Amino acid sequence: MTGERFVDVDGVRTRYFDKGSGEVLVLFHGSHLGTNDACESALDWELNFDRLAEWFRVIAVDKLGQGHTDNPKRDEDYTMAATVRHAYRFLQTLGLKDVYVIGHSRGGYVVGRLALEQPEIIRSCIIVDSGTLAPGPSETETIMAQAPQPRLTRESQRWIVEHYSYSGAHITDSWLDAATAIANLPKYQEAVSKMYDQGLRNKQFLPQLALDKEESLNWIIQGRLTSPTLLVWGYNDPTAALRRGQYLFDLIAQRTPIAEMHVINHAGHFCYREQPETFDYIIRGFVEKVSRGIRPPGN
Repeated sequence: MTGERFVDVDGVRTRYFDKGSGEVLVLFHGSHLGTNDACESALDWELNFDRLAEWFRVIAVDKLGQGHTDNPKRDEDYTMAATVRHAYRFLQTLGLKDVYVIGHSRGGYVVGRLALEQPEIIRSCIIVDSGTLAPGPSETETIMAQAPQPRLTRESQRWIVEHYSYSGAHITDSWLDAATAIANLPKYQEAVSKMYDQGLRNKQFLPQLALDKEESLNWIIQGRLTSPTLLVWGYNDPTAALRRGQYLFDLIAQRTPIAEMHVINHAGHFCYREQPETFDYIIRGFVEKVSRGIRPPGN
């Protein structure tokens, strides 16, 4: 992935990558600002970006406070709600409508919430291994308890990604180099300090996310998720377990007329990286189906 671009989103300098033509896919990576686990960014999609761009216009963005996108201007915006607002304003700033949004993990929560709050600009919602949105408890804290210290070193980040994965074969040097460079940015270190040293993670970020997640699931139950929706899940995901993805799909499918779930074997939390060709063709098939207006029988 080359040719990074930057755009001002309400005073937040935001990095993104843009390639291809046709139906617009916007990719949102996982994790959240100020975490001390692993520094995810738009480059998470490095194994998918070029192939998807052969078929569509593909935009991959660094979420608020992550990658090379600026931190929030205010402490009260160290929340997932602010991340969702930034994502929406990013789409508005680029003048994008009728977009296919794809989100992994915490990014899956972002695209789900966007589809619930702003259905007029979302053509389709694609959620990938999102324990943040799926019902049920996460195994993340158990896994992370064994992560080597100090956190955010190259070695620690590799260990964490390996333990989220079925196989570590997808972990590239370029990805680790980018994650290590992000961890060393002053703005990223500032975000970690705010989350942990100043306590924003436990006092603000996690409690507000819990409330917003409950609201989101209630909205789904009420039938407010009207955009065609696809779930893609790694069968071997150790943190966002498959059964949780199935619970989420059950809630969505009861009320959302166009809904599908695809499960990829021999893939963990980063299923799109571990089985990139399979993942990309799943996305291509679903997007082309939605763009042609194909509906299930009886609709």
